[in-house]
Order: sequence, then C-alpha cells, then structure tokens
Amino acid sequence: MSIYKYDNNSTLRSVIRTIVNIILVICTAWFIVYAFLNQTIVSGNSMSPVLEANDMCLVNRLIYDLGKPDRFDIILFERNDTGKTNIKRVVGLPGESIQISAGLIYVNGEPLKDDRIGVIALTGLAGNTVELGNDEYFVIGDNSDSSEDSRFSNIGNIRKSSIRGKIWLRIKPFNKFGTIK
Repeated sequence: MSIYKYDNNSTLRSVIRTIVNIILVICTAWFIVYAFLNQTIVSGNSMSPVLEANDMCLVNRLIYDLGKPDRFDIILFERNDTGKTNIKRVVGLPGESIQISAGLIYVNGEPLKDDRIGVIALTGLAGNTVELGNDEYFVIGDNSDSSEDSRFSNIGNIRKSSIRGKIWLRIKPFNKFGTIK
C-alpha cells in the first residue's frame, strides 16, 4: 500500500491541463495563420459593397497551389506595373474570350449572369474581344466604375503566377466579420 494518494481531480492538475490546452490552441492557430494565410487591407472602393476600404481580410495562400481560381473568386494578385497587390473578382478563365458590350460582360459570346458586378460603363480593352491564354485570368472590380482592373492596359490579363491567394475571411471591422462570397 502506497502512502501517497493519487488524486486525479486535483485543482492544480486541472489548472495546468487547461493552461496547456490553451497554449496548444494558440500555437496551432498561429501556425495555421502564418503558414497558410496572409492578411491584407483593402484599399479603395473598387470591390464595394462586398469589401470596403480599410477592411482587413485573410488570404488563403495555399488554395491555388493545389487548384485553380474559379469564376467569381475574389483574389489577391500582384500587379506587373507597380508590384503592389490588388483585390478583384475573377470573371474570365484560361482559354475563354471576354468582351464587354452594352454594360454586360460576355464570356465566349454568352452574357455573364451575376448580380455582384454592376453595369459596366467603361469597356476599356474589353470593348474588343480579349482572348485569355492558358494561364491567364480576366478580373474586374464589383464597383466597376471605380475599379482599375483587366480592362486597362496597366493591369491587363492576370497570370496564375501573379495570384497570391483567395480572399476568404473579413476580420475587421468586427461587426462585418465573416466569410467572403
């Protein structure tokens, strides 16, 4: 018989277990955020009303290493002309033809039906048919009247290698916290 009694429900043991669990959760969350995600702050109102100026978002950097952007994904990409990053919505996929006419986007001659992108007044390069290469995407801002996007020569078609990730979660302002669609 032992003179020491093992008390499985001791308060000290419970407190230590709780502290260790909290530390493990924080370390796991930190690893996930810094290994697979990136933070970005929206500048300008080109993605309004979905994203507003100064919204802070998380970018999934891993998703396009494993797959390709889908139509209507909101992406973070690096501009060729300035090296800065922009946030826009993908409307044209590799191998497609894009044209903007009468305020609508046409993909392969068919009108693109989506309520997220308003009527487009400025056609830019897409006034004529734009042919996308095997690794090129056509992007446009939801608020197209105040968006500098693939319609303009300084941005043009976006190569997959320029895409940094998918915007998927708004973290600030806190009253708008949630996933981005």
